[in-house]
Amino acid sequence: MQNRNKGFTLIELIVVVSILAVLVGLLAPAYSKYIERSRESVDLANVRSAYDELMIEAATENQTTTKVVPLKQKIAGWQSMNTVSIGGISHTNGEGDTEHWIGDPVKGGVCEVSLTENGVLFNWKGGSGNSTEKYFFDINEDLDKPLRESGVLDKLINDKNTYFEIDSRCPNSSMLPSVLSNIKEDSLLKNGTWAYLGSASAPSKRYLFWTSVNTDAVGPNQKIPVIMRTADGRFYVSETTTAVRNNNGSKYVTIAEHLTDAKHQQLINAGTKYDTLKDAYDAYAKLVTEGKYQNYKDTLPKS
Repeated sequence: MQNRNKGFTLIELIVVVSILAVLVGLLAPAYSKYIERSRESVDLANVRSAYDELMIEAATENQTTTKVVPLKQKIAGWQSMNTVSIGGISHTNGEGDTEHWIGDPVKGGVCEVSLTENGVLFNWKGGSGNSTEKYFFDINEDLDKPLRESGVLDKLINDKNTYFEIDSRCPNSSMLPSVLSNIKEDSLLKNGTWAYLGSASAPSKRYLFWTSVNTDAVGPNQKIPVIMRTADGRFYVSETTTAVRNNNGSKYVTIAEHLTDAKHQQLINAGTKYDTLKDAYDAYAKLVTEGKYQNYKDTLPKS
């Protein structure tokens, strides 16, 4: 009986494999372009969303923060279109910088969306690799929001309290639990030591201090690096001196000594100003990994 299940010969297999190789070679570039265009579509949607949020903040809250959008695209420039429009601002591949548009998207980069005296600014920058790997927190976070939404400020204002302090290390605090319940899991405030202090009614005189250092562990009278943020959106990297406090019979170590308005300004003057949380954190991280506070480098949270 004749065997009809003899299968492919070696020559036939070689021909089939060769045909498949040619097909893959023809289809791979088209597939890669499709994937890159999909990444660009996601990036544009995210930047437009950040722009919309910025406009809403400007119109309703009288304060704005720079929005930082990590990019997913892997090829510099735009592949899916030659001219891109966001919020009424257009920019073409190869075009130079304008008052509303700086740079072009790059692999692993970011787009910083901010408001200047000339209007909106889209600032595209970054480098190779994943630019968000080192950030364990939401770099677009509004750090004053947990305090605002806690209800604590309203109570302080109603009580005509001219100065307050809420320290994350304070035991038996009456105000701390309300703030903690409004802190998200991806917040910077889930790590290290922080404190809100200053004026309940004047955002320019209300501050958040954050450090990666566990103040209870290092003890009082120690110089530590801090990120300072004013409630009206300014960032500074400076240093403070820890101090011991007593609340209802329980001792704890604060992020700073008792501070007056004048001392707040001294810390600001001694520090360096940054436009975004991302830039402030980058400078802080460099200070503890390469600068004068390398003894605290192991306190930086890992992403």
